[in-house]
Amino acid sequence: MNTNQDIIPINAVSQQVSKALNDNMSFMARELNIDTNFDICYRVIDISQVKSGLYFIDGFTKDDSIQKISQFLLTLKPEDMTEDAHAFVKRFMPYGEVGLEREMKNVLVSLLSGMSILFIDGFDQAITIDCRTYPMRSVGEPEKDKVLKGSRDGFVETLTSNTALIRRRIRDPHLTMEITQVGERSFTDIAICYLSDKVNPKMLEDIKNRISRIRVEALTMNQQSLAECMYPYKWFNPFPKFRFTERPDSAAASVLEGNVAILVDNSPAAMVLPSSFCDIIEEANDYYFPPLTGSYLRISRLLTALLALFFTPTFLLFIQNPQWIPEWLSFIEIQEEANVPFWLQFLILEFAVDGLKLAAVNTPSMLNTPLSIIAGLVLGEYAVSSGWFTAEILLYMAFVAVANYSQSSFELGYALKFLRIQLLILTAILNIWGYAAGIIIIILAFATNKTITGDSYLYPIKPFSLGKLLKRLVRGRLQYEIK
Repeated sequence: MNTNQDIIPINAVSQQVSKALNDNMSFMARELNIDTNFDICYRVIDISQVKSGLYFIDGFTKDDSIQKISQFLLTLKPEDMTEDAHAFVKRFMPYGEVGLEREMKNVLVSLLSGMSILFIDGFDQAITIDCRTYPMRSVGEPEKDKVLKGSRDGFVETLTSNTALIRRRIRDPHLTMEITQVGERSFTDIAICYLSDKVNPKMLEDIKNRISRIRVEALTMNQQSLAECMYPYKWFNPFPKFRFTERPDSAAASVLEGNVAILVDNSPAAMVLPSSFCDIIEEANDYYFPPLTGSYLRISRLLTALLALFFTPTFLLFIQNPQWIPEWLSFIEIQEEANVPFWLQFLILEFAVDGLKLAAVNTPSMLNTPLSIIAGLVLGEYAVSSGWFTAEILLYMAFVAVANYSQSSFELGYALKFLRIQLLILTAILNIWGYAAGIIIIILAFATNKTITGDSYLYPIKPFSLGKLLKRLVRGRLQYEIK
């Protein structure tokens, strides 16, 4: 990602709004190339015999909004005009959110953000009218963060709609949503959401400083670009430092706990900070069921993650050392001769599973079912009968592939996958010593990891807190008082 400090922003030369309308319109025509851009529109209106120019972008502003503004301006009388832009706005601009801008750079950014801009001859400030309406899809349940019970709404690509979904759940005057912009060309809007009386002030200031120091042309990949700019961690560290959620209820719950939620315009998800390993493995289902069921789901998900990490390397270790297999597990021994080494079968299937995932993403929905049947046959019966794979290897890799989907975090699933592959390779090369070395590497990867705020990634395991750990594993009842 380009982080060059010498990026030239829009209209780097500072220029003030002129009192002469013709100068302002010439500037806008030159900077925005209005003759070429068909969607940047302007209207010249006579307001009580005073020339004015109204600029807007087709698609960001509805026609009826422009019509109402124009009709209102045409009703003004000569005695209503004043030489002070602030007084004019206060008396005669009742529509929506209205502001004043002196810098032409800010005027351009406001217009390109979707606002309507009004220049009036004789005013040394431009009037910004926020009557924009972004194209957006419906607030439906996210495809990924589904729940068996609970609300069915989800974040969309419009920032104001996402902030409204959080405010709907937290009707507290301490809920603060600060907006800033990142990107010397994109000027992407970013909202920082937190409860002012619960958030850690030091952590909040650190997050704001990280965002303010970002120098990029654009956040091309939205939140992922922002995450990489905020925390440029080592490429070989597979663990996610951020928790992403497309559910407003999960984001609101995190804010109520004192965390910070960051919303990026054009991104249908919230980035929650700080996030440890225990935070990332949590799901909304844990809280939409009674404590007993929620605790069972949480513990089973954690155990499934551990099995997905250690299952195939441990099986490979037993295959290489059959004398270690206890009598009651003797049925797991593979009797037939393998044409392909077992460790290589595991690695091939690890990549084959990812290939099937990519194919499923890029396959038209009408072809998903037939191609799934073909893939099942090819990687099932035919793969075994051809001699490439053994049935046991296919069975255990199928379990691992399904177990990876028990994690709501896509990034965490791949982090566990990378650790599992290195443990497989070390076990295949060095046998028991490689298995032990791989486990040590996994422990060190967890233990030496830090969150974005510098805290332990394994809290409350490191530093150890029994009470906090039990709360992470076992969901307690909601605390309330009866009055």
